[in-house]
Amino acid sequence: MSAFAATALAALLALQAAPAEAGWFGRKDKPAEGSVDAKAKPSSQNAAPAVPAAPARATPQERAAVERMDPLARAAFWAREFDRDPTDAEAGVSLARALRSMGRNDEAAATAQQVATLAPANAEAQLELARAHIARGQGFYAIAPAEAAAALSPKDWRAVSLLAIGYEQAQRPDEALAAHRRALALAPANPAPMTNLAMFLAASGQTAEAEQLLRRAAALPGADMKVRQNLALVLGLQGRFDEAEKLARQDLPPELVANNMAYLRAVAGGGPAAGANRSWDAMRAQ
Repeated sequence: MSAFAATALAALLALQAAPAEAGWFGRKDKPAEGSVDAKAKPSSQNAAPAVPAAPARATPQERAAVERMDPLARAAFWAREFDRDPTDAEAGVSLARALRSMGRNDEAAATAQQVATLAPANAEAQLELARAHIARGQGFYAIAPAEAAAALSPKDWRAVSLLAIGYEQAQRPDEALAAHRRALALAPANPAPMTNLAMFLAASGQTAEAEQLLRRAAALPGADMKVRQNLALVLGLQGRFDEAEKLARQDLPPELVANNMAYLRAVAGGGPAAGANRSWDAMRAQ
């Protein structure tokens, strides 16, 4: 194509692309009266851009159903919900809980902290933040959120029990004991705070009182295998291995019972035990 032809083609294309109200060579001609061009036309350039619809939030039924799934599936579901709306406290708390159940305690604490920062009056967010710090062995940092949850829900034993465990990890035993007794006073027929107090006493060497509390807890409605296994542990710490083993076999497979009994015999004998640094908190009802 010659330079002239190219220039002409470019000019033609420019005219075709010119706005409808422009005349030849850019001169604006007045449209004829009554013509289509004389009427006002909406400009697509002035129209507001379409805003894409936000992804639909899961229904209450879907949210309830996901709690029956495994921790990984729960974490994926709640992460998606929380990404959609970072102000969704339910999604954030549920994500933190799922991460904690997978042992990803630092991530659980960070997620719970995000929710608690945005919604400081949300008691469940404060509770989950306290649990996550306790799970990562940093009970000192659980004290403030547990106190906040207790202030928001003064009759909720869970906040006071978490506060007690936070005090334990922070090596403040007098405050821990007072908080454990306060939690039990709030829920005297609940096996969980009774078990937590018993385990505190057992860790303090008061195994006889711990045994009494655990036997009471095991007889209450809602007592689970943790209560029975804690009782087996306390019996073993007293050297009553036959009783402990019989109780342990109600809930645990033989190989795990054998490992636990070996641990208890080593501890009772004052010798080294594999896993002797196991945490009492793993046995608690939080």
